[in-house]
Amino acid sequence: MKKNLLIILMIGMAAFLVTTGCQKKEKTTELTYSIFFPPTHSQCKAAISWAEEIEKRSGGRIQITAFPGGTLTKANQCYDGVVKGISDIGMSCFAYTRGRFPVMAAVDLPHGYPDGSVATRIATEFYKKMLPKELNDVKVLYIHAHGPGLLSTKDPVRVLEDIKGMKIRSTGLSAQVVTALGGAAVAMPQGDTYEALQKGVVEGTFTPIEALKGWRQAEVIKYTTQCAGVGYTTAMFVVMNPAKWNALPKDLQKIIEEVSEEWVVVHGKTWNRSDDEGRAFTLSQGNEIILLSDEENKRWVEAVAPIIESYISETEEKGLPGKKAVAQVKDLLDKYSK
Repeated sequence: MKKNLLIILMIGMAAFLVTTGCQKKEKTTELTYSIFFPPTHSQCKAAISWAEEIEKRSGGRIQITAFPGGTLTKANQCYDGVVKGISDIGMSCFAYTRGRFPVMAAVDLPHGYPDGSVATRIATEFYKKMLPKELNDVKVLYIHAHGPGLLSTKDPVRVLEDIKGMKIRSTGLSAQVVTALGGAAVAMPQGDTYEALQKGVVEGTFTPIEALKGWRQAEVIKYTTQCAGVGYTTAMFVVMNPAKWNALPKDLQKIIEEVSEEWVVVHGKTWNRSDDEGRAFTLSQGNEIILLSDEENKRWVEAVAPIIESYISETEEKGLPGKKAVAQVKDLLDKYSK
């Protein structure tokens, strides 16, 4: 009897060891995330919270390591970095690679965006409706966009004539806005702007007011012209290497898509809050916010109107749906502004 009991115990132990030994340890997918914003910027923090939420909902099956401040790939190299697999995920501006994203460029036009939340919703939904081929080499997770771009300068700009000849930092289509208003556009990413303003390389910058705090630019400018009528935005991508995406199990893909959809709202609200903080910060520095009269604002709007017309004609000549793209943005602007 004792011998039989011992045999039974040995068989049971062997079965337990076989069962536990055969259990496969859940695979952990490690991903890298290149972010062009500095680590202190609110949008970088929002991006990292997105990564942390994915890690949480996946039960640790996805681990995302963020590289802020362009330490893995520079702002204008971020997209190619994702395509080539230098980073698995990347966030930067479409405008930093001029001409590469002609359909998405319709979002950046000076449509008069009221705030970052509206601009972000429009940018993401625009992509879903248009599905431009220019983004076929990545998996688009979501898109966000800042509040209205405003003019911040070292010398006051109260009327259109004051900007004439001024060297203004700008990117993408905002460079065309500067030119249309009579300034001299100087292409430059945000990370280089502080020093350029400080050293007098440029005399101003076209940027959302949040940058005056987020990038500390209020320390090196004195005035911001509230030119809301020509309020452009800059759409920013969050994209993933397609091979990495396709290698993920369906349940993990679903988690990433669900969190990404939620973070469209998170980024939009963050842009609005950041604009409020930027406004407060620049005023705390003793800087002045200049309000344009209705008549002057109309002059600025009329000055930039040819930019939109030119965009339509140029894209249509290339066989791209420029007219449809602009109409789509205007429809979404009307929808979300309400």
